[in-house]
Amino acid sequence: MRKPSKRRPRSTAGLGDSTRGAHGANGEHEQRRWAHQAGALKGKTKRHRLADHAFYALSFVAVLVPLLLLFVLLIGVLDNGSERLSLRFITGLPSRKPALAGILPSLVGSFYLMLLTAAIALPLGVGAAIHLEEYGKRSRSARFIELNIANLAGVPSIVYGLLGLDLFVRTLQLGRSLIAGACTLALLVLPMIVIVSREALRTVPQHLREASYALGATRWETVRQVVLPMAYPGILTGAILALSRAIGETAPLVVVGALAYITFVPDGLDAPFTALPIQIYNWVSRPQRGFVLNAAAAIVVLLFTMLVLNGGAIYLRHRLQKKTAA
Repeated sequence: MRKPSKRRPRSTAGLGDSTRGAHGANGEHEQRRWAHQAGALKGKTKRHRLADHAFYALSFVAVLVPLLLLFVLLIGVLDNGSERLSLRFITGLPSRKPALAGILPSLVGSFYLMLLTAAIALPLGVGAAIHLEEYGKRSRSARFIELNIANLAGVPSIVYGLLGLDLFVRTLQLGRSLIAGACTLALLVLPMIVIVSREALRTVPQHLREASYALGATRWETVRQVVLPMAYPGILTGAILALSRAIGETAPLVVVGALAYITFVPDGLDAPFTALPIQIYNWVSRPQRGFVLNAAAAIVVLLFTMLVLNGGAIYLRHRLQKKTAA
């Protein structure tokens, strides 16, 4: 019989060494790869940080330059108009002599214009926003009206002046009167009021409407008692800012027929009128330096009026927001 051969077991020392060597090589490769990725990520982070700093600096310059220009203009206007600012200037009537001229008719005319413009534009604008946002969201007519309102918000003011001249002055035969000017300015600010009112209505949470419906309220009751009180701060803020734009408009009033020189205060809706921008335009176009100083003083009064309106908007928004939160 053949004797079984005795085989010696193979040594695994070399295999272990080779395995450890392979693992070591792989580990070193992974370390190099991670180090390379970390370096690349660090480089990207550094570049992103530099880009962030550059964008911040550019944004800061973009804000600072207009503010500096506005500051320089304000300093120049205040310097020229300070010597004419007085109670007599505010309560006086226009005159052909610069030292005796005042702004009472134009100031009262601007006040009446803003009152009538708000009385016409606010109900129409808020009502249109309520209809579009609460009743006509998905209809084709609502989308068509929406598109046209957005386009009308970017139309130049002179176009509204031409529309007011043809529609109110000639077609409706209102003449070159205070009510015609107010209707023209109402058309000017109406798209802005509609857009701002819709945005304010959208901020009201939907679950408040659903809770009102669950309690048995109708849609109009929900809008009147739930949605509008919550949206009042945004609506009033947008409306006052729109009126702040209207008070400084000149082109529509020139086209409609506001008088450049008037020595009486408007006493009715059909009375001739003027406004502060028209008076400023009239004085600036005069060659005498005295009228230029009068225009600077009137600009200061107009800026102060706009500042009061904007401050009133901020105050009302803050007060109504606190009342709504309570």
